[in-house]
Amino acid sequence: MNRARTLAWLVHAYTAFGSALGFLALVIAVDGDVRLAFFCLWLAMLIDCTDGALARAAQVKAVLPEFDGARLDDIVDYLTYVFVPIAIAFLGDRLPAGAVGATVACLPLLASAYGFARTDAKTTDHMFTGFPSYWNVVVLYFYLLDTGPVFNAVMLVFFAAMVFVPIRYAYPSRNPAGASVTFTAGPAWSLLVLYLMTLLPETRPGLAWLSLLFPAWYVGLSLYLTARRSE
Repeated sequence: MNRARTLAWLVHAYTAFGSALGFLALVIAVDGDVRLAFFCLWLAMLIDCTDGALARAAQVKAVLPEFDGARLDDIVDYLTYVFVPIAIAFLGDRLPAGAVGATVACLPLLASAYGFARTDAKTTDHMFTGFPSYWNVVVLYFYLLDTGPVFNAVMLVFFAAMVFVPIRYAYPSRNPAGASVTFTAGPAWSLLVLYLMTLLPETRPGLAWLSLLFPAWYVGLSLYLTARRSE
């Protein structure tokens, strides 16, 4: 096997490792260590934010045309961004008990299954169509802000519905719009969230609310780009 193919396979293995982190996060959460579970999901998100650049540098599509890295990425993302965080919320009693909570938990799974399968889920101008299934972030804030089950259920229903609303959300690592803010504030947000995670189950609501400035900016940018595109 030549060097180029070896590098390409290593990049795909790097992407696939996210699935192992998702599995570990779920097992650890079941054992009761939510802090370590979210750290695993944080690492999985870090992989997802960096594997695309590595794949382009290694020219994986040209070197390994027989392997679909985009499909692998979608599989891992559905596991780590959707299935595992929703399971953590349900198993961690962050949703209403019983059939109501289970039903609410299923809504993001179904909505995101649709969202991932859309042929226009990622547009050619580096946008996501509909809420881009950042359930790992949504559920993490349930813990960072220590919100109640009813509020959490309402948020899951709301964001599940937003999967179907044709707002275009910027692809953070590839869309050039607002790139200077994304590549400075984004890592700062990630590190602040990591710090807040290390404190769990203790919470720092003030810092948690402050950390929401970056997601708020991201939503505002996406709404602006959607409006500009429709003109």
